[in-house]
Amino acid sequence: MEKIKVYDNGLKLVVKPMPGMFTVSMGVIVNTGSINETAENNGISHYIEHMLFKGTKKRTSFEISDAIDSLGSQINAYTAKENTCYYVKSTKENFAASAEILSDIFFHSLFDDEESAREKGVILEEIHMCEDTPEDLCLDVLAESYFGKEGLGRTILGAAENVEKFSKEDIRAYMERYYVPTNIVISVAGNVTFEEAEKICDEYFAEQFSVCGEKPEPFRHKQSFNGNALKVKDIEQAHIGLCMPSYRLGSKMTAAVRILNTVFGGGMSSRLFQIIREKYGLAYSVYSYVSQYAHLGTFEIYAGVNPAKRDLALECILQEVDRLKKGGITEAEFSRGKEQVRASFLMAQESTASQMLLYGKQLLMLDELFDMKKKLAELDACRMDDVNVAIDENFHLDKLAAATVGKARRKLKIAALKQ
Repeated sequence: MEKIKVYDNGLKLVVKPMPGMFTVSMGVIVNTGSINETAENNGISHYIEHMLFKGTKKRTSFEISDAIDSLGSQINAYTAKENTCYYVKSTKENFAASAEILSDIFFHSLFDDEESAREKGVILEEIHMCEDTPEDLCLDVLAESYFGKEGLGRTILGAAENVEKFSKEDIRAYMERYYVPTNIVISVAGNVTFEEAEKICDEYFAEQFSVCGEKPEPFRHKQSFNGNALKVKDIEQAHIGLCMPSYRLGSKMTAAVRILNTVFGGGMSSRLFQIIREKYGLAYSVYSYVSQYAHLGTFEIYAGVNPAKRDLALECILQEVDRLKKGGITEAEFSRGKEQVRASFLMAQESTASQMLLYGKQLLMLDELFDMKKKLAELDACRMDDVNVAIDENFHLDKLAAATVGKARRKLKIAALKQ
């Protein structure tokens, strides 16, 4: 039975027992990411994520990796726009030992100057890699085009000049503000009881915080900028990104918009794939996706195309948007899309790591226990009329933001769409 515990210091524990599994996943999820950064410290959330693996009071960087490998476990982390997560996945018998290592890096990292200098080089190469990955670059440019230069418009990696100047004092100041128990959820999923997970959390996490405090006020966007951004780059393809407003995390329209996305651009049978790739051969990669954040959401479209056919590809994409707005989706598309969403949801139930993140982020972002039966009921109750409402409420071309990356020095022709 899924269960939540709230500690006196504000730390929250959520446990999803999965008795039929062989593994256990544990995540420490911090309610901060690039959305909370400033122009001066953009990239620090990601920098801290890297530095927590670079040595503690009792283990060197190698000894952390060696200890995890000796247990046959996995340890990793990620930084996102709104949260940062440190996690381990292990067999049931090695769960406690793996959790101790996760606790060690989270609470006792040294942030050694020599290690910091080396890791800054690693992160700078990661920034360069992103610059050389035009799809990722296009979506970063698109985020700034839609959100502006703050909040969700900031990149996760940050600027190279920021990374180069980060100090131990910068880390301490940021962590003292955001790495407080009121801003953190411990999530456990797998072959473990609540009592077993609680004992581990009590011993290795709940009483380890040296800094406590109130949960920081999250950044809230007051407007979208709906820009039309261009980044010139000497590459072989032209990369197109489009962004429109959608529903926030926890919206009652989530099932409808996920079905809509599946039908429109979420797979090989989707309209975008079949028209842009299969019918006209304009792109190898073309898709749409929905991003849901704590206070808002976006519906985004991406395509990588021949530069000579960039404007034609954009025209074809917008024709599909227009066709969807005028005619809606068919019964067959609705049925297929609904089953795809349902299957994807159920398949995720078979992964302890996926469930750890699902339950953890639900508690962190929405302050509630994830309810699988409720989500399935909402999906089952979704009707074509709901999807048609989602079409009307998502495809607002007057609120469109665009971005393109490639050799062309002309922006995408979207001005007429906003008239």
